[in-house]
Amino acid sequence: MNNLAQSLAPELPYVRRFARALTGSQKRGDAYVVAMLEALIADRKSLSDGLPLRASLYRSLLQVWNTLPLNHLTEAVERENGSVVDKRIETLTPKARQAFLLAAVEEFSNAEIAAIMAVSEREVGNLISDAGREISDQIAANVLIIEDEPLIALEIEGLISDMGHRVVGIARTRAEASRMAQEKSPTLVLTDVQLADGSSGVDAVNDILRGYNAPVIFVTAYPERLLTGERAEPAFLVPKPFRHDMLRAVISQALFFEIKAGPPGNTVKH
Repeated sequence: MNNLAQSLAPELPYVRRFARALTGSQKRGDAYVVAMLEALIADRKSLSDGLPLRASLYRSLLQVWNTLPLNHLTEAVERENGSVVDKRIETLTPKARQAFLLAAVEEFSNAEIAAIMAVSEREVGNLISDAGREISDQIAANVLIIEDEPLIALEIEGLISDMGHRVVGIARTRAEASRMAQEKSPTLVLTDVQLADGSSGVDAVNDILRGYNAPVIFVTAYPERLLTGERAEPAFLVPKPFRHDMLRAVISQALFFEIKAGPPGNTVKH
C-alpha cells in the first residue's frame, strides 16, 4: 500500500487538474479521482499492462468517467450544487473534450492518447480536429486580466484577442481588479496569485465572486500554493511559464462551464 501511494503521489496533482478541467468542478473532479484510486487499490493489475504509470492513471480515470452513461451525453445536466452545466458544453462531444485536454493541457502525444482512450491514433487526430472546430464556434467572452508583469499581461491579452475574445481590463492589484470587475462585469477572469503591491490574486477573485459568478483561471508561477488538497481550490490552473496552446485549451474549457460561486466558506484560499 505504501509503495503504491508513494508511486502515485507525484502524479496526482496533474490527474486532479485534468479531472477538474474535464468536469468544470473541483468537487466533482476530485470525486472521480477518489473513485479511481479506490478502483486501483481494489485491483492493481490495471497499472501493470505495459503503459507508463502516468498514462495508466489517466486511462484509469477515464475508465471510471466512462462507466457513467451521463458522461456520454452532450445535453446540459444538473450539477450537485444546483447549477447547470453551461449550454456551451453541447458544442464539444465528450470524447473530443477528453482528447483535446489530454493533448493541449496534459501534453500527451497522439500515440499516448490513443492508448489512454483505447482508440486508434487516427481517431485521436480526428477528435482533436473536431474539438478545435467546435471550440472556435463558442461565444466570445469579456475577459479581465489580473497580472502585475506588463509583458506577460500583453502576451495574455494578445492570445485572448487572437481567440476572438475581448479584454475589458488589465489590473495590477487587488483594488484595481475589484474596481474593474464592478465596472466591466467580465465573463472570464485570468489572474496571477502574487500582485504588484503585495496583494493577492486569490483575494481579488474572492472579492469579485462575492458580487457575481464568472469562470476563473489562475495563471501563476506558484501552483503549489493553490493545489494543497487541504481547502477549496480552483478548477482551472495554468503554471508559468505557460505554453500558448495550454492556455488556449484551458480558456476554451473554462468557458464551456457555468461556474457558480459557492458560499463564502468555499472561496479559494491561500
